[in-house]
Amino acid sequence: MATRVEFTRQLSDMEGLLARFAEKSATDVRAAGLAASGDRGAETGVLKGRKSADRLRQEIESLCLDIMLMQQPLIGEDLRFVSASFRLVSDLAQIDSMTRDVAFVFSEMPSDVTTRLSDSFVHMSEHAAKMVDDSIEAFLTKNVELAQKVIASDDVLDKMYAAAEAVVVELIRQGQPSPGSLPELLMAAKYFERIGDQAQRIADWAVFRATGERILTGGDHSAANMDGE
Repeated sequence: MATRVEFTRQLSDMEGLLARFAEKSATDVRAAGLAASGDRGAETGVLKGRKSADRLRQEIESLCLDIMLMQQPLIGEDLRFVSASFRLVSDLAQIDSMTRDVAFVFSEMPSDVTTRLSDSFVHMSEHAAKMVDDSIEAFLTKNVELAQKVIASDDVLDKMYAAAEAVVVELIRQGQPSPGSLPELLMAAKYFERIGDQAQRIADWAVFRATGERILTGGDHSAANMDGE
């Protein structure tokens, strides 16, 4: 069994790794927004960042397992933190995957194709990135109020997506740009909307860490029934 001093250090290491992963995710979301708006070169860092994201995920998952194996029994807030961290890192990894998809699609798309949606992509990516920033802050500081604000702010991103979708529909009606580009424009907007959904989940884990309950799924979620969400 690990000593309390060692256990405390492991928890601190976990928080540091989560903060680094979340910072990378939020930065990449903003860069993907710039790439989708026609900024050539903005996608470079996103596309090259896969290895660092995979490494962070592996470090966090390995540390979670080490803690669960070496520190028994885990109870109360410690158990909630470790078990939620193990799940939260999957949400960050999905965000990383979606930002790479957006960056890849728009790395070779003609800039004039995105003109009508340039501002939309920038605003959506900035809002989604802030949701990621705030959700991880809520998790690390056990700030339930901030977590609730993140969850509520997803409505704004949903409206942004609906507006972008309306623009794409209008472009289809006008026959511009080429039909082959329209699904990619809509896909980018949808990915930013889905990144907001992932940030909501992280905020939900923040509530779980602090209270043992979750807002999005409702009810008490002990480690024994977390997979049944």
